[in-house]
Amino acid sequence: MTEHSPETHNRWTFGRDILVFQFKLLADGFRDMVLIPASLIAGIVGLLFHRDNPEQPFHQVLALGKRSEYWINLFGSLPGEQQIEASVFASRSGSLDQVVGKLENMLLEQYEKGGITASAKTSIDKSLDALHRGIDKIGSSPTDEKD
Repeated sequence: MTEHSPETHNRWTFGRDILVFQFKLLADGFRDMVLIPASLIAGIVGLLFHRDNPEQPFHQVLALGKRSEYWINLFGSLPGEQQIEASVFASRSGSLDQVVGKLENMLLEQYEKGGITASAKTSIDKSLDALHRGIDKIGSSPTDEKD
C-alpha cells in the first residue's frame, strides 16, 4: 500500500470526521450550558416585565438556539443515505415534542375536569398577579399614588 492509497485517504477522512464530531459535541454542549440559564432568565423576565407578550424574550432565546443548531449541524458528516434513513425513522417514531404534546393534552384534560392541575394553575396565576402588583408599586413614584 502506498501513502496515497484510497484506504489511507479514507482513514484520514474518517479520523477528521471523528475529530470534527467531537468538536461539534463540545460546541453543542457549551450551547446547551448557555441556553439553560438564558432560557430561564428570559422566561422570568417575560413573565414579570412583558405582560402584553410574555413569551417574546423566551422565543428570542429559542430562535437563537435554533440558529445555533443549524450552524453546529451536529450530525452533518453522516452520509446522505444514512441521513435520509435517520429522517424517515424520526418521522415514523415521533419526537420529544410529540411526547410533550401528549402529556400536555393529558394535563389539559385534568384541568378541564377540575383536578389538581386546575388548583395549581390558579395558584400560579395568583402569585404572578401579586408579583405584578408588587413590581407596579416599586416602579411607581409617590406622586403616582396620590392621584
